[in-house]
Amino acid sequence: MNTKIPVSVFIIAQNEEQHIARAINSCKDFAEVIVVDSGSTDNTKTIAESLGATVVHNDWPGYARQKQYAMSLCKHDWVFNLDADEEITPEVLEATRTFIQQSTYVALKFRRNDLFLEKFLPSYIRLPTNIRLFLKQHTQYHLDNLVHEGPGVKGKIKHTSAYFNHYGYSDIETINRKYEYYSTLKAQEKFNKGKRPSRLKLLLISTLEFIRFFIIYRYCLAGLRGYILSKQAANYAFLKEAKLYSYHQRDKYSRNKDS
Repeated sequence: MNTKIPVSVFIIAQNEEQHIARAINSCKDFAEVIVVDSGSTDNTKTIAESLGATVVHNDWPGYARQKQYAMSLCKHDWVFNLDADEEITPEVLEATRTFIQQSTYVALKFRRNDLFLEKFLPSYIRLPTNIRLFLKQHTQYHLDNLVHEGPGVKGKIKHTSAYFNHYGYSDIETINRKYEYYSTLKAQEKFNKGKRPSRLKLLLISTLEFIRFFIIYRYCLAGLRGYILSKQAANYAFLKEAKLYSYHQRDKYSRNKDS
């Protein structure tokens, strides 16, 4: 009988019955799996509990705060943050098992492979990277970040070529819906932090982002799927800047009206 890996996996979820079983099943070799649910109305909680996960309810406080809360529930020093629409691969499992035996680094950054239009992207393009395995006592989420809430890690971070699977960008409609929502949150976050819009950036960001993905990140090697994803990334970058500009224009008009 294999000994469980002494790592706590934490997952935040709401209405994820389509994905949650796959995510939890991929964690079966870890010592603990915690799911923090923010009020699912589908079968997410029932599925998670039936698969042995510890399920805790917490009203939605935002991405970063929910992950910080979920991390605080973990019993082990080493923790792994997995999204409900993701899956740990055997390569990630082996990299984790080896990594926690060393004492030089406090976090491990993995690559993420997206399923898009029924196929995973080829591994030879430049895949996104995310810090997912880290020591709890060295980590604090940036609580003022409304989206893309990566953990703030104090200490040395190691990179690995191992990648986990992501099913959250599986089709164009889903990507459009998420990018519309995320761009609103990101623009609001920038506005809250006092960041000013740049007209030059607004004019150029879409073209530059397309070049970055299609050429520099080699999405051109993924054929039409790579082209579509590069255009989507370009539009997402544009939406963030356009919405930031609109918030400042609205604020300017409101202040002028009140004066």
